[in-house]
Amino acid sequence: MPLPVLTPVERRRRRRRRRLRQPLLLFALVVAAAALAAWHWWPGASDSTVPPPVAGVPSLVAAAKAPARRKVAQAAVEQLVTAPRQPAAQIVPPLTSRSAIVIDGNTGEVVFWRNPHRRVPIASVAKVMTAVLALEHLGPNAVVVVAPIATRVPPNKEGLKPGERVEAWKLLYAAMLYSGNDSALALGIAVAGSRARFIAMMNEKARRLGLRDTHFNSVSGVVDNDDYSSAWDMAALARYAMRNPRFRTIVATTRKRVAWAPPTNWKLYVNHNHLLTTYPGADGIKTGWTSVARHTLAASARRGNVWLIGVTLGSADSFTDMTRILDLGFRLRKT
Repeated sequence: MPLPVLTPVERRRRRRRRRLRQPLLLFALVVAAAALAAWHWWPGASDSTVPPPVAGVPSLVAAAKAPARRKVAQAAVEQLVTAPRQPAAQIVPPLTSRSAIVIDGNTGEVVFWRNPHRRVPIASVAKVMTAVLALEHLGPNAVVVVAPIATRVPPNKEGLKPGERVEAWKLLYAAMLYSGNDSALALGIAVAGSRARFIAMMNEKARRLGLRDTHFNSVSGVVDNDDYSSAWDMAALARYAMRNPRFRTIVATTRKRVAWAPPTNWKLYVNHNHLLTTYPGADGIKTGWTSVARHTLAASARRGNVWLIGVTLGSADSFTDMTRILDLGFRLRKT
C-alpha cells in the first residue's frame, strides 16, 4: 500500500507560515511604536500636529486626533447670568411688570426674579444690542452716511436727512438717550450694509452670548412682531454691554449737546432714563415703550462695592417697579 507522504509535507509548511506571521506582526508593532515615539519627541511637534500614518496601525492615528475633537465640543458660552442661591423674595404689592429681574453686576448672580424667562416684546431696549454692535464695528471717529431708508422709519426719530454725513458717536447718543429710531437704523446699515444683514448680526450675537429667549426683528425695537426677549436675557446683554467703557459713558449721560452742520448748528439729546436723576447710584441703561410692549427698562446702579443690573418688561410703571426691585436688591446685598 502506498504511503500518504504528501499530507505530512503540507502540514509542516502550514505550521511554518503560522510561525513566520507572529515575528512579522511583532516587528510591525515595534516599528509603529518607534515611529510614534520619534514623532512625539521630534522638535517642533505639537498637539495640533498629526503624525504620518503607519501602515497597519490606523488606531494610533485616531487616538492622537480624538482629544482635539473633544476640546472643541466642550467649549462653552460664558454664563453672563447665573442661578440664584436663595428662593425668590416676595414684593407686596406685586409689580406691574410681566417679567423682571435683578442681578449682581459683578458676578451675574440673580438676586430677584419674576417670570425671568417669559418672552415678551422689549421695545427700544433692543437698542442696547444695536449700540453693542456699532461700538464693536465702528471706530470712535467713524463717519456714517445716512441711508435714505433710515430717514423713513416710524417715530421716534431725530430727523436725519438722506446722504447726511454724521459721526457715529453722535448717532450713538441719539439712539441711546433720545431713542432715535432713524439713528439706530443709520448705525445698523453703516455696520452691515443693510437692515436685514444687521438684524442677522443681532441674532447671531445673541446666539453667541447664550441669549436663548431672544429674537430680533427690528434694529430699534419699533417692530413688536417676532421681536422679543426675556428679563433674564436682557440682563445678560446689559451686563455684557456695560463692560465697554464707551457704552458706560453714553448710557450714564443725562443730556448731550452736539455740534451739527448748518442750518441745524447743534442738537441737544436728553436721556429718557429718569432714574439717572432720581435714583441714587443709577448709571444707565435704556428705556423703551410701544403700545404692545408697554414700558420696558434696563437699569444699572452702584452703591459702594455693590453693582446691580435690573430689567423690567411689560410694565405699567417701569420706574416705580425698577426702584422697588433695586431697593430690594441693595437690601439683600447689604450695602
